[in-house]
Amino acid sequence: MRQKNQRKRQQRRNQSQRQDQRQGRRKRAESAPQPRSRHESRARTGPQAQPPPPPTGTTRSHFPTRPAARLAGLTDRVERLADRFTPRTSAERVLDLTLGTVLLLAAAPALAVGALALAVRRGPGNVWERSDRTGLGGQVFTLRSLRTRRLRLDLLSRLPQVVRGDLSLVGPAPLPPGDPRAARPGARQWRQELRPGLTGLAQVRSRSGMPWDDPALLDQHYAEHHGVVLYLTVLTEAVRGLPRTALRKARPTAAQPRHT
Repeated sequence: MRQKNQRKRQQRRNQSQRQDQRQGRRKRAESAPQPRSRHESRARTGPQAQPPPPPTGTTRSHFPTRPAARLAGLTDRVERLADRFTPRTSAERVLDLTLGTVLLLAAAPALAVGALALAVRRGPGNVWERSDRTGLGGQVFTLRSLRTRRLRLDLLSRLPQVVRGDLSLVGPAPLPPGDPRAARPGARQWRQELRPGLTGLAQVRSRSGMPWDDPALLDQHYAEHHGVVLYLTVLTEAVRGLPRTALRKARPTAAQPRHT
């Protein structure tokens, strides 16, 4: 009987130890940290820092390369040409190109003969007169004219610059840089908005000799009211006045009467 009782006690002890071990393992499993999912770990830790990009060159890498610099220079040239051929007054620019080309072709023989005569008479270096003038947008250009006023070849020799875009057939008088007439209140703005002209309202009306026909006011009036109609009107008056001016300069002076 005693042995049976001891065996039962031993079995009870073993069962209790097993239960204690199970409870211990359960507590340890509950207290251990739970594994996190991949999305939770990314959300809690935040985005991983991206490695810096590898160096692309030396310390001078921010300077443009030669092809980029050439492309930028070509773009600037195209923009300047576009400003010459597509200004705000596109209709007047079309007239400048059309009429200027026709007049240049018609006057080319006379200009060639005049340039040749000046080269023979004065030397090759004294054919052209060059002077700086302020043009559209305040840009300075070189005005080239033949050194003669016979048959107004000095004006006709400027026709290539009309076709090029430095001048217009009709516009305000071209002024040299720093001219005080361009520094008057408001004059700088309207003078930079128009190309200087081969002729203009001031040149046409100044022949009347009236005191109120001030050239500066006439140029300003044209700048404020310029258009195709006024452009053609001034150009017609200028063409009509050319023969009279040429004949007046070519007419010999009358002989003085003798005193008796």
